[in-house]
Amino acid sequence: MNRTFKKIGGKLLTYFLRGLLLVAPAALTIYILIAVVRFADSIIPGTYPGLGLAIIISFILFIGVFSYSLVFKHVLDWLDGLMMKAPLTKMIYSSIKDLFGAFMGEKKMFNQPVMVLLFKDAGIYKIGFVTQKDMGEIGVRDMVAVYFPHSYNFSGNLYLVPKENIKPLEGWASADALKFVVSGGVAGFLEPIDSIKK
Repeated sequence: MNRTFKKIGGKLLTYFLRGLLLVAPAALTIYILIAVVRFADSIIPGTYPGLGLAIIISFILFIGVFSYSLVFKHVLDWLDGLMMKAPLTKMIYSSIKDLFGAFMGEKKMFNQPVMVLLFKDAGIYKIGFVTQKDMGEIGVRDMVAVYFPHSYNFSGNLYLVPKENIKPLEGWASADALKFVVSGGVAGFLEPIDSIKK
C-alpha cells in the first residue's frame, strides 16, 4: 500500500514538474509584460490600461524620427552637454548612454563573440565579447578587453586578456552568443550532455 502511494506520488510530482516547465515561461513572460504596462500606466495616470505604454512608445518613436533633423539635433546636443556638466549626473548619464549605445548604437560593442583560453593545461575556455581591441592607451598593447556576461543575469565581468588567448567565433551572431552565455548554455544549438558521444 505504501509503495503504491509512493508510486502515485512520484508520478504526480513528475506531471507537476512537466506542467511547470511548460507553464512557467509563458506565465513569467505575461507577468513581466503586464508589469511593464502597469509601470507605464503609472507614469501617465488616468489613462486606459495600456494607453500609457502606447503614449511612451509613440513619444520615443517621435524623438527617434525627429532626431535626424538639424534643429532637433542641436537641442539633443544641448541636453547632452547639460547632463555631462554636473559630476554626479555625468557619471550616471554617460554610463547609461554607453551601455545603451553598446547594444543599440551605431558603434555596437557586443558584436564580436570570442572564446578565451583561461586554463591552458586543462583546455578551459570562456565565451565573452571583445569591447576594446587596443589597450595601448593604458600601456598594455598586447591585451584586449573582453566582457564576460554572467549566466541568468545581465551583469558581468571585464577582463584584460592576452591577444593570443583570444579565438574569434566566426559565423555566430552576437545576439545568439549573448543569449547562449546569459542562459548558461541552455538556450542554443548544443545537444544535451548525456547525448554527447565519448
